[in-house]
Amino acid sequence: MCGIVGYIGRRDVAPLLLEGLQRLEYRGYDSAGIAITGRSGELRTVKAKGRVRDLEARVPKRFAGTTGIAHTRWATHGAPSDANAHPHLDADSAVAVVHNGIIDNASELRARLSAEGTAFTSETDTEVLAHLIARSQADTLEQRVSEALRSVEGTYGLAVLHRDFPDRIVVARNGSPVVLGIGEKEMFVASDVAALVAHTRQVVTLADGEMATLKADDFRTYTTEGSRTTATPTTVEWEAESYDMGGHDTYMHKEIAEQAEAVDRVLRGRIDDKFATVHLGGLNLDPREARGVRRIKILGCGTSYHAGQIGAQLIEELARIPADAEPASEFRYRNPVVDPDTLYVAVSQSGETYDVLAAVQELKRKGARVLGVVNVVGSAIAREADGGTYVHAGPEVCVVSTKCFTNTVVAFALLALHLGRIRDLSVADGRRIIEGLRRLPGQIDEILKAEPEIKRLALHFADAKSMLFIGRVRGYPVAREASLKLKEVSYIHAEAYPASELKHGPLALVEPAMPTVAIVPDDDLLEKNRAALEEIKARSGRILAVAHQEQEKADHTIIVPKNEDELDPILMGIPLQLFAYHTALALGRDIDKPRNLAKSVTVE
Repeated sequence: MCGIVGYIGRRDVAPLLLEGLQRLEYRGYDSAGIAITGRSGELRTVKAKGRVRDLEARVPKRFAGTTGIAHTRWATHGAPSDANAHPHLDADSAVAVVHNGIIDNASELRARLSAEGTAFTSETDTEVLAHLIARSQADTLEQRVSEALRSVEGTYGLAVLHRDFPDRIVVARNGSPVVLGIGEKEMFVASDVAALVAHTRQVVTLADGEMATLKADDFRTYTTEGSRTTATPTTVEWEAESYDMGGHDTYMHKEIAEQAEAVDRVLRGRIDDKFATVHLGGLNLDPREARGVRRIKILGCGTSYHAGQIGAQLIEELARIPADAEPASEFRYRNPVVDPDTLYVAVSQSGETYDVLAAVQELKRKGARVLGVVNVVGSAIAREADGGTYVHAGPEVCVVSTKCFTNTVVAFALLALHLGRIRDLSVADGRRIIEGLRRLPGQIDEILKAEPEIKRLALHFADAKSMLFIGRVRGYPVAREASLKLKEVSYIHAEAYPASELKHGPLALVEPAMPTVAIVPDDDLLEKNRAALEEIKARSGRILAVAHQEQEKADHTIIVPKNEDELDPILMGIPLQLFAYHTALALGRDIDKPRNLAKSVTVE
């Protein structure tokens, strides 16, 4: 969640660090800080509650140095404040630490250090690390950091400066991303490549249990025990321009508008017309192994979980393999039965979502086969999984996911088609799905052209205090995701229910003041869905329908183009992304950085 940036080289470090922090603002944060090694070797820090611009306003004009670290904090231990902002120092201001993650035994360590005379100046768990490093008598900074880390339990991505070792930055990772940027006689470190790509596209991603030392002209990686590791830089496929707004007022609007292009990208080069199937070489699952799969379990959190629900339906419909989706945050704690004939699929936009990563690691420990469906190449889940597929949505900066959700569902459609054609899906049905997939980009563009009308509807419903979203079978995960989008970005309370469950309780809520958004695809459940609209209308409920044709009982209908029944959910959620966006805009919300939320959830 928090953001880390570091630099060592020849350039003036403060502007570089502030620029890097600005590129990480989308991750969600409540305070920021910077520490540099001054010309004479002393550590100098500036911290501020609030935004990066508040920090920048406090940085003195004479704040010179060529080595530094910086941080944006999302509060866990202690409220947002100047004192709780990172970097944290030891009592003598010899050590500066920035840290993402949570030190689980911080209270125990804090009590022990306090009993030995250490005075703390913050409420954070991170300050413990600064004092532990400062107390070490080891010969090198690397050994001091390693010794401190052996005392802690929990997750961390961290960067450390020490006034006695001004020629280096030492970094470490366990459960929270750390990426090195390799430049010409300069080195960078960050928690996200977004902070690096303006300066270098050559990166090294640390693995859990790995550390690194950065000097201006060199870097090396090693384990926390000191054994050297091999680190080969890779090239980031995204350029700095990918993180710009591109003329849009917000990243969310830009990313909604990019969906046709993003879907085209995830399809490109993967369709095999000869055999009416797709190529997914990264699965590392040969046809004989695929035929041996008896069940598929999909794990994700939030939007990724909803994409997984649609994915499970696609797999059952096209491949006829029993499939279901479950929140990874629940799965990892319920001591699940791990069946050797079950294929597990981990879904994460960032590829670093802690709950999903922890579930993957537990499954691997129990001998399960795990595939990853992620957006970020080289991310932790991509490395831990046995195989998988990238969704190729491109950088997604807004906290609220839109294009990555859509591309993830398309990736599941590809996986379902691949498995189906290995099993019992006919050539004719394979071709039908392929043609449907090819129609998606044009149909998405058609939906986006209706934005003025969707904006008008959003203004009409923006005064609602609560909204109900309903759908049946294929429409229910769409309703869940649309409900999540509205509450995330507009702060309007929203609930999603299967339309068939209305009469089992939720119907008690229906009244004119509580509008209902209904997903009404033109499929074999059309009349069942219309019956639900009748129930709502009989109780004077207002209805906004998303459908393939005008719905008589709805007050308003957003018409979407018809695709194949199995692929319709991909399209039906897109107008409701715009609906959530314009509702939030009408209410004056901070659309790209909703309150209390972060883009990449790397803590529990």
